[in-house]
Amino acid sequence: MSSTPNTAVPKDDTIFVKADDLPLYCPGPHSPLWSMHPRVYIEVAKTGKALCPYCSAAYQLRDGEKVHGH
Repeated sequence: MSSTPNTAVPKDDTIFVKADDLPLYCPGPHSPLWSMHPRVYIEVAKTGKALCPYCSAAYQLRDGEKVHGH
C-alpha cells in the first residue's frame, strides 16, 4: 500500500508518495524494526502533505498527482 523507502529517512527529509500509495500509513511496510511505532494513517489528500504524529516523518504527494476517490 505504501511506497515508503526501504531505508530510514532522516527526520528533516520529505517522503514523496504517489496517489496510488493511498491510503498512506506510517510506519511503512519496509521500515526498519527500530523505527516501529503504532500504525497511523496519514491524510495527505486534502493538503498535499502531512506529518506523522509519532515520528514526525514528513509525507508529501508528488507534483502533479491527482487523488481520486479518497
